[in-house]
Amino acid sequence: MKHYAVSIIVCGLCVSFCIGTESTFRDIPMEEIQAAFRQSTLPHPRLFISDKEIASIQKKIQSQSALQAYYQAMLSKADSLIDRPPVKRIKTGRRLLSVSRECLDRVVHLSAAYQLTGKRAYLQRAEKEMLAAAAFSDWNPSHFLDVAEMTAALAIGYDWLYKDLSTASRQTIRQAILEKGLEPSLKQTGWVRGHNNWNQVCNGGITLGALAIMEEEPELARKLVHRAVNGVQVVMKEYEPDGAYPEGPGYWVYGTSYNVILLAALESVLGTDFGLSQAPGFARSAEYYLHVTGPIGLYFNYPDSGSRGGFLPTVFWFAQKYNQPSLAWHQYQLWEQASLDNPSTLVQSRFSPLVLLWSNDKQAIPNDLSWMGRGSNSVAMFRSSWTDLDAVYLAIKGGSPGVSHGHMDVGSFVLDAQGVRWAVDLGPENYHKIESLGMNLWSGRQNAERWTIFRYNNFSHNTLVVNDQHQRVSGNAPIIRYSDNTPFPHVVIDLSKVYEGQLAEAVRGAALLPSSQVVIQDEFKAADQPAKVRWAMVTPAEVSVENNNNALLKKAGKTMRLTVLTEAQVQLRTYSTEPKADYDAPNPNTRLIGFEVSLSSGQAVRTTVLISPLSENATLAVDLPSVRTWSAP
Repeated sequence: MKHYAVSIIVCGLCVSFCIGTESTFRDIPMEEIQAAFRQSTLPHPRLFISDKEIASIQKKIQSQSALQAYYQAMLSKADSLIDRPPVKRIKTGRRLLSVSRECLDRVVHLSAAYQLTGKRAYLQRAEKEMLAAAAFSDWNPSHFLDVAEMTAALAIGYDWLYKDLSTASRQTIRQAILEKGLEPSLKQTGWVRGHNNWNQVCNGGITLGALAIMEEEPELARKLVHRAVNGVQVVMKEYEPDGAYPEGPGYWVYGTSYNVILLAALESVLGTDFGLSQAPGFARSAEYYLHVTGPIGLYFNYPDSGSRGGFLPTVFWFAQKYNQPSLAWHQYQLWEQASLDNPSTLVQSRFSPLVLLWSNDKQAIPNDLSWMGRGSNSVAMFRSSWTDLDAVYLAIKGGSPGVSHGHMDVGSFVLDAQGVRWAVDLGPENYHKIESLGMNLWSGRQNAERWTIFRYNNFSHNTLVVNDQHQRVSGNAPIIRYSDNTPFPHVVIDLSKVYEGQLAEAVRGAALLPSSQVVIQDEFKAADQPAKVRWAMVTPAEVSVENNNNALLKKAGKTMRLTVLTEAQVQLRTYSTEPKADYDAPNPNTRLIGFEVSLSSGQAVRTTVLISPLSENATLAVDLPSVRTWSAP
């Protein structure tokens, strides 16, 4: 490689991998479940709250101005529901899920409003909602998430409003929980020991139902709790060793929230979560969620995640449970801004009233600017500041397309700087749209229809395409080096297995330099056949290619420079993100910037891409050694 004006020597860095704590998972015997049930004589309400805790919450609201703003938003939402008609059993494709979620959202907010105000209009409206759902012919057990969320809805409403429901309503709601929720869960069991969010959501929702009616169905309740606390351990192991969630931040919100709901319900009713909250990977997963959100509030939105999260009570549970106030840093920023601009955004989560129970007035700025999580879908995130909205944020992943909800995004990254996201992930497709066309969206085979969808294959991600081929679904790219300290934070990911049969080897390094420049360095070698490698990055910026190796990116009055340093002959250019097929979603105001490298048989090439928040006339010069020496012992 040519020598440039500035040289940064990185040899001698120490690897700073986090050492995982031994797993606490174990087979929990029925005897232990029975003992916990014998000690539980709690009256309703008992799911998460008690009469004593309701009184405590009322006092907290009076003493904390932030809670007062939230409380008024919650009551406004409850007021808005009074005159709405109750839910109807209308499916969208094969799902009733949106109806179940709407019912849950309404029942939780109305029930919380009643508990805190005593206003009977809230009670009557929640009762009407539950009776409407109870009258459905079923809760769509063929798509069991629908059943789980509806069971959660009626369980919480039944428990929180129990003392003031009519005898007839109690009976009707209790029978619905049993016949449309708990009993179908004994027949539709594919999720019980699954490795994805279905396990958490379904075990969580069904357990709420079991605990709500445990007096009337004690044997069934014990059986279902026993099943849940052992079954959920399967998916909780997916967080190991460091807390990274394989399905990305959007499904972290979904799956982890129900996992927390499960543990918190067990603790509140039985006095124990059987040690599950002490599982080290799970305990650290709120750190993952903290770091996976960039300075302008956008996720590193892999794989089937939207780009922005919302106000999330689950995070406050983690901050309280593990006495780490900094875990809720982003949530407090959202809370403060929403209280000023749009309080209704504070009550969009179906479980948002639980923030009254789990939050406190402690705030703390996180200490660590970098984070790394290994596992089946490994990730690393780096930032220059927690308090500066213009901070540089770099997040990158390894892992595999073969994980649940996976994309062919191995090696992909996002980049924020100057308050703008410069490198983006286009996000997921609309599930219902694809399914309604008769396409099999969920097969992960190498030749599956899933990979013909532009947003799901590697042609649309910020990574490599070799010989116009897809990444290997069976491959996994582990993090092989990581450092969060001087002279700069960085990560190195071995992509070789994901390009097996296409390249002899491929390694990608990513670094955030003290100059606020970002480095993406690739080192790849052709096998015994020539290879064409395309490097590309999706950007919403306007692109001006200056010459073969330099381009300017402009957006929102800000400028970034992208420079390619390599001995290979390259030509920077743009590629279209227009839909490739009728079923592909449009990707307006985006384009790919990249280049191609042609390799002869056995040839090795290194490319270093520097992305710099510098003015148009700034001088850019740097020389980096091989990524294989970035963390040499």
